[in-house]
Amino acid sequence: MQEQVSYVRAALKEPLNIGGLLVAGIAAVATAIAGPVEPVLILGATAIAEGLYLVTIPNSVAYRRRIDWRSRRLGDDRQRRLQRQEMIRGFDPREREAVEYLSWMKGQIAGTYQKAAGLTVNPSRQDLAPLQELETAWEAYVDLLDEYRRRKNHLRSVNRQTIENQLRQAERSVLTSEEATRGLHEKNVEILQRRLLTCSDIERSVKRIEAQLQMIENFFYLINDQVVTMPMPEHHLTNEFDSLLSSIEATREILQQTAPVVGQLDQLSREAGGQRPTFASK
Repeated sequence: MQEQVSYVRAALKEPLNIGGLLVAGIAAVATAIAGPVEPVLILGATAIAEGLYLVTIPNSVAYRRRIDWRSRRLGDDRQRRLQRQEMIRGFDPREREAVEYLSWMKGQIAGTYQKAAGLTVNPSRQDLAPLQELETAWEAYVDLLDEYRRRKNHLRSVNRQTIENQLRQAERSVLTSEEATRGLHEKNVEILQRRLLTCSDIERSVKRIEAQLQMIENFFYLINDQVVTMPMPEHHLTNEFDSLLSSIEATREILQQTAPVVGQLDQLSREAGGQRPTFASK
């Protein structure tokens, strides 16, 4: 019964239904003033049509699927917002300050843009597209900053010099070991070489994220300047956003290549519970 109520409520709020009721109301007022038709007839016909609408549309399979899809999407968006806010609370003060400042600037840009583009009353989805892309850029900034922190923290926990020393020791062991153990030392050399390559990959990805974060910050400054100085900013921002979002997508694709390795390293660190002595460290 609760689901039926939700479908009916959704049908009542549909723009087409609201528009039809407004037109019927205006027609009833007009006929009451000067029309040949009794307004009660128009209101009666409207009530009958609205009743049929509320009986048929909320119970149709296609409409219920549409409402279910819309509800899931809104629920997913709400969940992502909550997760992102929880993520921000885990940032250090300097990082939170950067995120909050960009959020404040986002609001300033949105207000200036709406006034400059004359969108203060009933703006269309197309008119608001640049603001949605601005929100997307801010969300990407938060997500990339979180990934940057995770990778940077991992690099701090890795002593590259120690791995290089272990590699040299393992290479010497390959040359001096007996046949029975040489295969194990060769495998150890391979693993240490892969560790160094992985560290290099993570270091390059950290530099990429740093550059991308700086680009997003400077982009916000640029857009803030443009919406203030350009007479019609809505005609100039599309290309700017396309360039930024393409760059962000390219960065995400690069990070996905090393994401499995970083995830495995994080898991190993959690299981180990910190540094502990090993034969390799001797």
